[in-house]
This record gives sequence, structure tokens and C-alpha cells, in this order.
Amino acid sequence: MHYHEETKHSEVSVRSRAHFLDWENKPLQYKIYPKLAPVLLPKDFPHASQDTIDCVRGNESTGGTVDVERVAELLYLSAGITKKIRSLTGEVHAFRAAAATGALYEVEVYLVCGEIPGLSAGVYHFNPQDFELRQLRAGDYRFHLYEAAGKRGEILSVPLSLILTAIYWRNAWKYQARSYRHFFWDSGTILANLLAIAASAKLKARVILGFVDDQVNRLLGLDTRREAVTVLVPLGSEGAPSKPSTEDLLTIPEIKHEYVPLSRSEVEYSDVLKIHSASTLRSVEEVTSWSTSPPQKTRPEKRGQFYSLQPLQVHEESPLGKTIIRRGSTREFSTEGIPFNYLSTILESSTGGIPADFLRSASHTLMDIYLIASAVDKIQTGAYYYDQEERALELLKVGNFREISGYLCLEQPLGEDGSVAMFLISNLGDLLETYGNRGYRAAQLEAGIIAGKMYLCAYALGIGATGITFYDDAVTDFFSPHAAGKSCMLSVIIGFPAYRRDRQRILHQN
Repeated sequence: MHYHEETKHSEVSVRSRAHFLDWENKPLQYKIYPKLAPVLLPKDFPHASQDTIDCVRGNESTGGTVDVERVAELLYLSAGITKKIRSLTGEVHAFRAAAATGALYEVEVYLVCGEIPGLSAGVYHFNPQDFELRQLRAGDYRFHLYEAAGKRGEILSVPLSLILTAIYWRNAWKYQARSYRHFFWDSGTILANLLAIAASAKLKARVILGFVDDQVNRLLGLDTRREAVTVLVPLGSEGAPSKPSTEDLLTIPEIKHEYVPLSRSEVEYSDVLKIHSASTLRSVEEVTSWSTSPPQKTRPEKRGQFYSLQPLQVHEESPLGKTIIRRGSTREFSTEGIPFNYLSTILESSTGGIPADFLRSASHTLMDIYLIASAVDKIQTGAYYYDQEERALELLKVGNFREISGYLCLEQPLGEDGSVAMFLISNLGDLLETYGNRGYRAAQLEAGIIAGKMYLCAYALGIGATGITFYDDAVTDFFSPHAAGKSCMLSVIIGFPAYRRDRQRILHQN
């Protein structure tokens, strides 16, 4: 809670900040192991042809197979480079499959697998720049991951697990101590893609936030003052558990593979190190107990008018792979209204549940969604609360709040011009009391996953979306008394991009 309070944005903190961007010292966006031989990934992998919205909603079916082509698909559509744009100055900017704060891409992806057709058992690092893997350890290390995650059986019985990490300096270069929030937002958007791809491929996926940090960091050979693991994701249909050899039971040897420095110098932010240390799990006992009793959410008294969601029953299908490749972060919105069934579809699909160890069921969530509807057909302009149990929007107050929406979003035009500004808010006090400090990671991560799902749904429907930062306390104050005592985790703006004004072409299906 101390970290959250200290890193809040306010008019005073933003205007008094002396930080500037040292472009000559901007961190390298890729982690490069120059002395490790590359393992080439195939370029002719499947591209997730199933409908985006169906995949975002989730799919419990299993039976999909995993080979090196499937691994390539998972990596490309979750964290690969999907487009390159040349600026007026001639500089080429590479953009990736999932949104990232400031396009700084501090999240790295690692792979721990058994023998997979086309890929040997081992621990690997993924470099999106050349679409290659580098093997950090040879052999099957799933047993070590299984031990670190509190002996979760699915890690031993599925063919692979992806591990996400965050490189501190790469994001802190711009966002300083607040960057710790971003590590989980950006991990979350990658996970939104990954969960959708897994659903399209009929692969079981599980988001695991409970693990002994030091053990997993050691497995990857990380310098933990610069980089640390954020989340584990076992993937694939469960089979017979792998049997550890005698060597697997021994202490894992230390590795220190050389990698290219990010920049000429780095600044270490003590608040980032402190919050990460404070939210670290240090033993299997802590792992098995930290998330056993999720908090019960208090349901506010219903007072306002309700609008039941009206999600699209039939929509023009948008293949997931094409949606991810097309997706970006909208840089300018028109002020046109969006259909209520678009908003309904986005809300229903993005909140349909996350298979995570910190959520007790598919319907459980740590988030409350509040929103400002500035231009949505069939509902009044005003502020709303999304009642997920009732699948309805509760009108909290009527009015044109465009200017307020822009102000809440750090006085940025994106927040004012979009059709809807959605704020993902959590009761942080109750959450931390139940989960301990690890709960802070859970709240930020879930917000990032939901935001990533909103992105995918918006782009599948032919509109735009962007994640955006905010004035923390001002958001709570605006939605109070309903939101009193809660804390904003993340905000997402949706609407028609300014460059697509031919609304009839997009809405013909309605």
C-alpha cells in the first residue's frame, strides 16, 4: 500500500517531476545472448483462424497438440514483432503482438519444456528480433518448475510452460518507480493474447502467480537486481507426468550467460526493488497458502437505472491471428458514438473469467469496472458501474463528462475523445489483507489481462482501443461514493479511430 500511495499520479506530482528522457541512453529493446547458438523457429506456423471474440471468451476444450510450429505460433502472436513502421526521420520502429506501456517492451519470454517434436527439452529464451530461441539449459527442467510452484501437477504433465519476466530499467527509463505497475499490465496484455491463442488451439492454459521467486529466477539465470519473473503459464493437454531423474532432485546449478548491455548506464529505483522484495514468496509453504482464501467482494447498494447488456448474437467473424496482427494502440479517436451492443460484447467477453491460481473460479474477479460513456448509442451519457453478476450497467450519474474523462486520464485528448473510458478498479485494502503483498501483483496482472482482452475485442469489431494512465485519487473521487475506498489499477479507452470516419461501412452488419 505504501508503494501504491507513493507512485500515484496527481497534478502536483506530474507537474513537479523533474525527470527527462535521455534518448542517448534509451535501453535496447531486446535481450541478446551473443555467445549462445540460435535455435531457429519455423516461419510457416498456423495463424489462429478461429474467431477472436470466441477465443477471448475462452474455451475449455482440450486435445490440441504441441510441436515446434505450435510453439512458434504461441510466441509470435503473444510477443512477436507483427509490424514495422518507418518514421519521417527514417528510424524503423518495431511493434509487437501485445500492447506495452510506452512501447518499451520490458517483458521477456522464456520457455521450459520437455521433448517436443522439433524442439529438444530445455530452458530457452525467446528473442523476437530474430524470431529465434537461445537454449539456456539443456534437459527437462519441468520438475524444478513444478517444485517452485508448490508442486502444481499440471507443470509436470503438460509439454511446456512459458515464463514472463520484466527487465526493470527498460521501463523505468521513462516511468521511474511507477514502472512496477507496468510490469504486470504489460505481462497481462501478453497473457490475454496467449490465453486466446491457447483457446483457438485447444490447449489448456493456466496463469500461475504463486511460485518461489528465487527458484524460478535461478532456473533462468537472472540478475534479480535487473530482471525478475512475473508469471508462469503451463500450456497443453495433460499427459503422463514426467518422471524426475536423480539429477533432477539435486540443487540446480547456477548459470550466468553473457548478454548485451541495455544501455551505457542504468538507474536503479529502490522503490521497485522494495515492492518486489515485499511481494516475494520465499518458500513452498508460502506458495501453497498465499491465495487459498480470496476476499469476498462487497456488493454496493443498487440505486441507479440499469441497462442490461445486449452483446452481439451474430457478428462478422474476425480470425484471431489477423486481429492480433492488425491490433495497435489507437493514437487519436473520433468523437463518434459506438453501438451499445459493441460495448456490451467487449464487456461480456473480456470479463468472462481467467484461469488463474489467485481466482477461485472462472467467474471470480478482483476488479470492478467503472466507465464514462461519452458516446454510446441507446444509453444515456454519464458515469456507470458494470454489475457483472447482473450483466448490466448501473447508471451512477447523468451528464456529459468528456472533459472530466480527459482530465482523469492525465489530461490527455485520448481520454476525452474516445466513446468510452473504462477504469479497472480494485478494493486494494481488502485484497492486501487477504493475499498479503503478493495480492498487489495479482490486481495489476488481472487488470492487464482484462485490458488486453478489451483490445482484442475492440479490434475484432473494427473499432480501436488504447490503455492509458490516470490521476489515481481523482478517478476514485469521481466515481464515489460508489467507489469509495477503492484504487484504480488501469484505464482503457475505446472508440472509433479518427482515421476511420466512414461509420456506415463498419456498422452495416447491424
